[in-house]
Amino acid sequence: MAKESIKARERKREKMVAKYAAKRAELKAKGDYVALQKLPKNSSPVRLHNRCKLTGRPKGYMRQFGISRINFRELANNGQIPGITKSSW
Repeated sequence: MAKESIKARERKREKMVAKYAAKRAELKAKGDYVALQKLPKNSSPVRLHNRCKLTGRPKGYMRQFGISRINFRELANNGQIPGITKSSW
């Protein structure tokens, strides 16, 4: 389980990216790279990292579900993810 401070930092970055997205796109379209440099570093979408919404785990992230592979398997086995069943043949 990730530390709360790490998860909070990631949420803060997500908010900042959303806040500056329009301004960033406008400056890129103009080609004004000097003004683009003056924006906060955390407003860049490149700095975001996919993390599990439940535990904050950074590795083994399943983009389609927004959770890590470990939590996905646990929830799927308990039948808590609709449409997912354990296959056997």
